[in-house]
Amino acid sequence: MRSEYSWIRSGESAGRTEPNQVGVSFTHHRAAVYESDGRTVEADIAAGAVFVTGREPITWTRVREITEALEIFPDLDLLHSHELEPVSATRDGTVLAISSVLHRVHASDSTLTDVAASTLAHRLAGHLLEQYAGLRITRRTGRLDRATIDRVAEFVDAELAGQLTLDRLAAVATLSPFHFARAFKATTGLAPHQFVTARRVNRATTLLLGSSTSVIDVAHAVGLSNISHFRRIFRRHTGVLPGDLRENRKIRPSA
Repeated sequence: MRSEYSWIRSGESAGRTEPNQVGVSFTHHRAAVYESDGRTVEADIAAGAVFVTGREPITWTRVREITEALEIFPDLDLLHSHELEPVSATRDGTVLAISSVLHRVHASDSTLTDVAASTLAHRLAGHLLEQYAGLRITRRTGRLDRATIDRVAEFVDAELAGQLTLDRLAAVATLSPFHFARAFKATTGLAPHQFVTARRVNRATTLLLGSSTSVIDVAHAVGLSNISHFRRIFRRHTGVLPGDLRENRKIRPSA
Protein backbone atom coordinates (compact mmCIF):
# COMPACT_ATOMS: atom_id res chain seq x y z
CA MET A 1 0.00 0.00 0.00
CA ARG A 2 1.23 3.46 -0.93
CA SER A 3 -0.25 6.86 -0.14
CA GLU A 4 0.30 10.42 -1.35
CA TYR A 5 -0.64 13.52 0.62
CA SER A 6 -1.56 16.67 -1.32
CA TRP A 7 -1.98 20.28 -0.26
CA ILE A 8 -3.06 22.22 -3.37
CA ARG A 9 -3.59 25.97 -3.40
CA SER A 10 -6.86 27.34 -4.74
CA GLY A 11 -6.81 27.81 -8.50
CA GLU A 12 -4.24 25.06 -9.07
CA SER A 13 -5.13 21.85 -10.88
CA ALA A 14 -6.31 19.10 -8.55
CA GLY A 15 -5.19 16.49 -11.07
CA ARG A 16 -6.55 12.95 -11.26
CA THR A 17 -7.62 10.15 -8.99
CA GLU A 18 -6.16 7.11 -10.72
CA PRO A 19 -7.83 3.70 -11.35
CA ASN A 20 -8.06 1.25 -8.43
CA GLN A 21 -7.38 4.05 -6.02
CA VAL A 22 -9.00 5.49 -2.91
CA GLY A 23 -9.14 9.25 -2.48
CA VAL A 24 -10.16 11.16 0.64
CA SER A 25 -10.89 14.89 0.64
CA PHE A 26 -10.18 16.47 4.02
CA THR A 27 -11.52 19.84 2.82
CA HIS A 28 -15.00 20.92 1.75
CA HIS A 29 -15.59 22.00 -1.86
CA ARG A 30 -18.57 23.79 -3.35
CA ALA A 31 -19.64 23.06 -6.92
CA ALA A 32 -16.54 21.04 -7.75
CA VAL A 33 -16.48 19.60 -11.27
CA TYR A 34 -14.96 16.26 -12.20
CA GLU A 35 -15.11 13.83 -15.12
CA SER A 36 -15.17 10.04 -15.05
CA ASP A 37 -16.25 7.37 -17.53
CA GLY A 38 -17.45 9.95 -20.04
CA ARG A 39 -19.61 11.83 -17.53
CA THR A 40 -19.14 15.34 -16.14
CA VAL A 41 -20.37 15.86 -12.59
CA GLU A 42 -20.78 19.08 -10.61
CA ALA A 43 -21.28 18.53 -6.89
CA ASP A 44 -20.51 19.77 -3.41
CA ILE A 45 -17.86 17.62 -1.77
CA ALA A 46 -18.11 17.28 2.01
CA ALA A 47 -14.97 17.23 4.12
CA GLY A 48 -14.19 13.57 4.74
CA ALA A 49 -15.77 12.37 1.49
CA VAL A 50 -14.33 9.16 0.05
CA PHE A 51 -13.85 8.33 -3.63
CA VAL A 52 -13.19 4.81 -4.88
CA THR A 53 -12.21 4.35 -8.52
CA GLY A 54 -12.58 1.25 -10.65
CA ARG A 55 -11.14 1.04 -14.16
CA GLU A 56 -11.70 4.70 -14.96
CA PRO A 57 -9.82 7.59 -13.33
CA ILE A 58 -11.45 10.77 -12.03
CA THR A 59 -10.19 13.99 -13.63
CA TRP A 60 -10.80 17.12 -11.57
CA THR A 61 -11.55 20.09 -13.81
CA ARG A 62 -12.75 22.70 -11.31
CA VAL A 63 -11.91 22.97 -7.63
CA ARG A 64 -12.08 26.53 -6.31
CA GLU A 65 -10.91 26.05 -2.73
CA ILE A 66 -7.65 24.88 -1.18
CA THR A 67 -7.48 21.11 -1.40
CA GLU A 68 -6.12 18.86 1.31
CA ALA A 69 -6.41 15.27 0.18
CA LEU A 70 -4.94 11.82 0.54
CA GLU A 71 -4.65 9.34 -2.31
CA ILE A 72 -4.26 5.70 -1.29
CA PHE A 73 -2.99 3.06 -3.70
CA PRO A 74 -4.06 -0.31 -2.24
CA ASP A 75 -1.82 -3.33 -2.62
CA LEU A 76 -3.24 -4.98 -5.76
CA ASP A 77 -1.92 -8.38 -4.66
CA LEU A 78 -4.11 -8.11 -1.56
CA LEU A 79 -7.11 -7.30 -3.77
CA HIS A 80 -6.48 -10.56 -5.69
CA SER A 81 -7.19 -8.88 -9.06
CA HIS A 82 -10.75 -8.03 -8.05
CA GLU A 83 -12.10 -4.88 -9.64
CA LEU A 84 -13.51 -2.23 -7.33
CA GLU A 85 -16.95 -0.76 -7.89
CA PRO A 86 -16.52 3.00 -8.31
CA VAL A 87 -18.19 5.25 -5.75
CA SER A 88 -18.01 9.05 -5.53
CA ALA A 89 -18.18 11.27 -2.44
CA THR A 90 -19.44 8.54 -0.13
CA ARG A 91 -19.31 8.34 3.66
CA ASP A 92 -17.04 5.52 4.78
CA GLY A 93 -15.94 5.69 8.39
CA THR A 94 -13.44 2.85 8.09
CA VAL A 95 -11.61 4.39 5.12
CA LEU A 96 -11.73 7.77 6.86
CA ALA A 97 -10.12 6.32 9.99
CA ILE A 98 -7.39 4.55 8.02
CA SER A 99 -6.72 7.72 6.04
CA SER A 100 -6.44 9.66 9.31
CA VAL A 101 -3.57 7.38 10.37
CA LEU A 102 -1.80 7.96 7.06
CA HIS A 103 -2.55 11.70 7.15
CA ARG A 104 -0.78 12.09 10.47
CA VAL A 105 2.19 10.05 9.25
CA HIS A 106 2.61 12.43 6.30
CA ALA A 107 2.02 15.60 8.33
CA SER A 108 4.48 14.63 11.05
CA ASP A 109 7.04 13.33 8.51
CA SER A 110 7.18 10.03 10.36
CA THR A 111 6.88 6.40 9.31
CA LEU A 112 4.86 3.34 10.26
CA THR A 113 6.61 0.20 11.41
CA ASP A 114 6.57 -2.69 8.94
CA VAL A 115 4.03 -4.56 11.07
CA ALA A 116 1.78 -1.51 11.48
CA ALA A 117 1.93 -0.72 7.74
CA SER A 118 1.12 -4.27 6.65
CA THR A 119 -1.70 -4.52 9.20
CA LEU A 120 -3.20 -1.30 7.84
CA ALA A 121 -2.82 -2.54 4.24
CA HIS A 122 -4.63 -5.80 5.02
CA ARG A 123 -7.36 -3.98 6.94
CA LEU A 124 -7.96 -1.63 3.99
CA ALA A 125 -7.86 -4.40 1.37
CA GLY A 126 -10.34 -6.54 3.28
CA HIS A 127 -12.70 -3.61 3.69
CA LEU A 128 -12.49 -2.68 -0.01
CA LEU A 129 -13.10 -6.25 -1.14
CA GLU A 130 -16.15 -6.56 1.05
CA GLN A 131 -17.67 -3.14 0.42
CA TYR A 132 -16.64 -2.36 -3.18
CA ALA A 133 -15.99 -5.72 -4.83
CA GLY A 134 -18.97 -7.69 -3.50
CA LEU A 135 -16.92 -10.36 -1.72
CA ARG A 136 -18.33 -11.99 1.37
CA ILE A 137 -15.49 -12.13 3.83
CA THR A 138 -15.78 -14.05 7.05
CA ARG A 139 -15.78 -11.33 9.68
CA ARG A 140 -13.52 -11.83 12.63
CA THR A 141 -15.26 -11.68 15.95
CA GLY A 142 -14.81 -8.43 17.76
CA ARG A 143 -15.08 -6.18 14.69
CA LEU A 144 -17.81 -3.72 13.80
CA ASP A 145 -19.82 -3.74 10.58
CA ARG A 146 -19.75 -0.79 8.20
CA ALA A 147 -23.18 0.50 9.18
CA THR A 148 -22.09 0.82 12.81
CA ILE A 149 -18.79 2.50 11.97
CA ASP A 150 -20.52 4.97 9.64
CA ARG A 151 -23.18 5.69 12.26
CA VAL A 152 -20.50 6.47 14.84
CA ALA A 153 -18.57 8.64 12.35
CA GLU A 154 -21.72 10.60 11.51
CA PHE A 155 -22.45 11.10 15.20
CA VAL A 156 -18.91 12.33 15.84
CA ASP A 157 -19.10 14.87 13.01
CA ALA A 158 -22.46 16.14 14.28
CA GLU A 159 -21.25 16.51 17.89
CA LEU A 160 -17.70 17.85 17.48
CA ALA A 161 -18.47 21.04 19.39
CA GLY A 162 -19.74 19.13 22.40
CA GLN A 163 -18.38 16.57 24.83
CA LEU A 164 -17.65 13.30 23.09
CA THR A 165 -17.10 10.60 25.68
CA LEU A 166 -16.45 6.92 25.15
CA ASP A 167 -19.83 6.21 26.77
CA ARG A 168 -21.67 8.36 24.21
CA LEU A 169 -19.91 6.72 21.26
CA ALA A 170 -20.49 3.25 22.66
CA ALA A 171 -24.19 4.03 23.08
CA VAL A 172 -24.43 4.85 19.36
CA ALA A 173 -22.96 1.43 18.60
CA THR A 174 -25.17 -0.20 21.30
CA LEU A 175 -22.13 -1.76 22.96
CA SER A 176 -20.46 -1.45 26.34
CA PRO A 177 -17.63 1.14 26.35
CA PHE A 178 -15.01 -1.59 26.84
CA HIS A 179 -16.18 -3.73 23.93
CA PHE A 180 -16.79 -0.73 21.69
CA ALA A 181 -13.28 0.65 22.21
CA ARG A 182 -11.68 -2.70 21.36
CA ALA A 183 -13.92 -3.38 18.37
CA PHE A 184 -13.56 0.14 16.94
CA LYS A 185 -9.78 -0.04 16.97
CA ALA A 186 -9.77 -3.60 15.62
CA THR A 187 -11.91 -2.43 12.70
CA THR A 188 -10.39 0.95 11.86
CA GLY A 189 -6.89 0.94 13.29
CA LEU A 190 -7.67 3.98 15.46
CA ALA A 191 -8.76 4.20 19.06
CA PRO A 192 -12.04 6.14 19.38
CA HIS A 193 -10.33 9.17 20.95
CA GLN A 194 -7.80 9.27 18.11
CA PHE A 195 -10.60 9.26 15.54
CA VAL A 196 -12.41 12.09 17.34
CA THR A 197 -9.22 14.16 17.48
CA ALA A 198 -8.55 13.64 13.76
CA ARG A 199 -12.08 14.76 12.88
CA ARG A 200 -11.73 17.83 15.13
CA VAL A 201 -8.51 18.84 13.37
CA ASN A 202 -10.11 18.33 9.95
CA ARG A 203 -13.11 20.46 10.91
CA ALA A 204 -10.84 23.14 12.35
CA THR A 205 -8.86 23.26 9.10
CA THR A 206 -12.07 23.76 7.13
CA LEU A 207 -13.19 26.59 9.44
CA LEU A 208 -9.81 28.31 9.37
CA LEU A 209 -9.61 28.25 5.59
CA GLY A 210 -13.25 28.94 4.82
CA SER A 211 -14.32 31.56 7.34
CA SER A 212 -13.12 34.57 9.32
CA THR A 213 -13.90 32.90 12.65
CA SER A 214 -11.16 33.59 15.21
CA VAL A 215 -8.77 30.83 16.22
CA ILE A 216 -10.28 30.85 19.71
CA ASP A 217 -13.80 30.45 18.33
CA VAL A 218 -12.63 27.71 15.96
CA ALA A 219 -11.17 25.83 18.92
CA HIS A 220 -14.48 26.11 20.78
CA ALA A 221 -16.40 25.07 17.65
CA VAL A 222 -14.53 21.75 17.57
CA GLY A 223 -14.81 21.06 21.28
CA LEU A 224 -11.29 22.12 22.32
CA SER A 225 -11.69 25.03 24.75
CA ASN A 226 -8.07 24.97 25.96
CA ILE A 227 -6.36 27.06 23.28
CA SER A 228 -2.83 25.88 24.07
CA HIS A 229 -4.00 22.28 23.84
CA PHE A 230 -5.78 23.04 20.57
CA ARG A 231 -2.63 24.59 19.06
CA ARG A 232 -0.49 21.62 20.11
CA ILE A 233 -2.90 19.09 18.66
CA PHE A 234 -3.35 21.06 15.44
CA ARG A 235 0.38 21.35 14.88
CA ARG A 236 0.95 17.69 15.64
CA HIS A 237 -1.62 16.66 13.02
CA THR A 238 -0.93 19.25 10.30
CA GLY A 239 2.63 20.40 10.79
CA VAL A 240 1.63 24.07 11.26
CA LEU A 241 -0.03 26.24 13.90
CA PRO A 242 -3.66 27.26 13.25
CA GLY A 243 -2.74 30.96 13.08
CA ASP A 244 -0.01 30.31 10.51
CA LEU A 245 -2.42 28.37 8.34
CA ARG A 246 -4.83 31.29 8.21
CA GLU A 247 -2.32 34.13 7.90
CA ASN A 248 -0.60 32.59 4.91
CA ARG A 249 -2.89 30.39 2.87
CA LYS A 250 -0.05 29.57 0.53
CA ILE A 251 1.61 27.66 3.34
CA ARG A 252 1.91 23.94 2.80
CA PRO A 253 1.91 21.68 5.87
CA SER A 254 4.95 19.44 6.09
CA ALA A 255 4.54 16.21 4.16
